[in-house]
Amino acid sequence: MPVQQFFIRSEIDRIFSGVLGAAMRILVMGGTRFIGVYLTRLLLAAGHEVTLLNRGNRPSPEGVEVVKCDRKSPDALKSALAGKTFDAIYDNNGRELSDTQPLVDLFDGTVKQFIYVSSAGVYLKSEQMPHIEGDPVDPNSRHKGKHHTEDYLVQQGIPFTSIRPVYIYGPQNYNPVEKWFFDRLTHNRPLPIPGNGKAITQLGHCEDLARAMVAVLGNSKAIGQIYNISGERYVTFDGLALACAEAMGKPTPDIHHYDPSQFDFGKRKAFPMRVQHFFTSIDQAKQDLEWTPRYSLVEGLKDSYNNDYCQTEQTVDFDLDEQILAAP
Repeated sequence: MPVQQFFIRSEIDRIFSGVLGAAMRILVMGGTRFIGVYLTRLLLAAGHEVTLLNRGNRPSPEGVEVVKCDRKSPDALKSALAGKTFDAIYDNNGRELSDTQPLVDLFDGTVKQFIYVSSAGVYLKSEQMPHIEGDPVDPNSRHKGKHHTEDYLVQQGIPFTSIRPVYIYGPQNYNPVEKWFFDRLTHNRPLPIPGNGKAITQLGHCEDLARAMVAVLGNSKAIGQIYNISGERYVTFDGLALACAEAMGKPTPDIHHYDPSQFDFGKRKAFPMRVQHFFTSIDQAKQDLEWTPRYSLVEGLKDSYNNDYCQTEQTVDFDLDEQILAAP
């Protein structure tokens, strides 16, 4: 959905007059978990003045102002940010339009760029892959709130850029994407992979995502644009198992394929990824942002395994695995 036509060139030039290469006052929603940590480090390294807004439950890096607030309360949000001004806002953790709208209302007309983290999960399942930014979205997606937010930013004429990651991995990942594989390989267990293991997916390292998010800042080409951000290569489920084993220095894993339709686990997830082809083109981001992922899949998995998984105590539940493996 390229929407830069909503902004005439003279308007974009006015918005970014004197911005490129200059230090900016930036508000980051979150900033103390996973992507936010990498993003904040890169912004500080680039000389920007960074303010984080979060609930204050986790340590914050040095050199930033922290505003403690629960963004779910619009009144508290407006009170906490009253009188503050920013050149750019990174909305990393808005899931619904109701999360983002109070923020837009508060700074309407004063922010040069609103950078929103959406999700490639908004795309409608398709027989034609990879997904590109103009593809139809799924109105019933569990990420539909993110697409509603993107639409709102367009309709309000906000100078925004939206980022649509696929699966994100790397140190501090709180979603058990690579951890699911690491857990089973660590305990020398079979890996129950749904289907025939040939479903194709895509992972992007958290540092590469943060670099892309910084690359849109002050970039006039990025105004009104949506960018898929992920890794360079696609991988099958079985291929991901093999890549994890290689990253860990483990032998070829014991992969067990099964039909997921034969099981009902309720709300529990037996596998951390959607059982379908799910991958995107990142060509538009590479062209407009002059950005390229630095991490290959195996090198990124090594980073996650050595610098995170091995450094923390892991809690593992193999109950669903046992149900799958015990089935005839």
